[in-house]
Amino acid sequence: MNFLQLITVAAGLSGVLLLLWAAFSGPSPDKESTRRLKSVRLRHSADGKDRLEAQMRRAVAARKPKGHHIAGSGSRTEALALRLDRSGKKWTIKQYLYGSVGLGGAIALLLFLKTGALFLALAFGAFVGAGLPHMVLNFFVKKRTNAFTIKFADAIDLLVRGLRSGLPVSETLTIVSQEVPGPVGEEFKLVTDRMKVGKTMEDALQETADRLGISEFNFFCITLAIQRETGGNLAETLANLSDVLRKRAQMKLKIRAMSSESKASAYIVGSLPFIVTIMIYWVNPKYIGEFMVDERLMVAGMGGAIWMGIGAFIMAKMVSFEI
Repeated sequence: MNFLQLITVAAGLSGVLLLLWAAFSGPSPDKESTRRLKSVRLRHSADGKDRLEAQMRRAVAARKPKGHHIAGSGSRTEALALRLDRSGKKWTIKQYLYGSVGLGGAIALLLFLKTGALFLALAFGAFVGAGLPHMVLNFFVKKRTNAFTIKFADAIDLLVRGLRSGLPVSETLTIVSQEVPGPVGEEFKLVTDRMKVGKTMEDALQETADRLGISEFNFFCITLAIQRETGGNLAETLANLSDVLRKRAQMKLKIRAMSSESKASAYIVGSLPFIVTIMIYWVNPKYIGEFMVDERLMVAGMGGAIWMGIGAFIMAKMVSFEI
């Protein structure tokens, strides 16, 4: 082993040790003591703003006690059931798994009968059977989330009008569940149903927030929790929240318009290898056909597909923005 190899091994071991130390070192004692001192200062401060900030922190912390269980964090089966529920479809886990296995098996069988390459057929069938249903489910989840976000600001405006007319919060939630169509009305209907069987409004809203995983609805729950803790005009607070959500939606649309050119470039660059492969196979099938019989070319093709997937993932992250 020469000197360059020794330096490479030492650098790799140092990087692994550094990652292990960062993973298991835990929080910094200085930062923890600073945080505790700040909380005590805010709690006993004579300034009204500091006391209000301390109350808001306690209200947000009280929403999720130490024993709180995050929806979908138990197992992969629970996470899959949660994603199926978020899609709004009446699909069960068995139906999803049977569909994935059936699709993968059909694709693998057709490819094996066409090419005779068992390894390639099984690999491609497993890829399609696992990836295509996942993409379809993500599409429906994103579609329902967008539909919920679009109508949620209107639902908050309806809540504000009900509160200003003198109705209690529970009655305004029932009105929203009846008047607002789509996913918003369905979710508020579930909230009111939980309240009818004896759950508090905070618990019913928290269960819905954990199941949906939508930041706008989390803002709504935090607003109600802070208002319960600090008091004040709930209608005015919700009106401000509605205005913030509308501006947030406008910012998302502006970012989508500004990043559309980069997304189009990423789509073109990512699809070019597949388009070229199909065109070459159409002109000269024997040239591309070697990838389906030669195991070395299969491995090389799979390696290229993996690197292409990594590149597509990086490009997708570069053009995605969080607000």
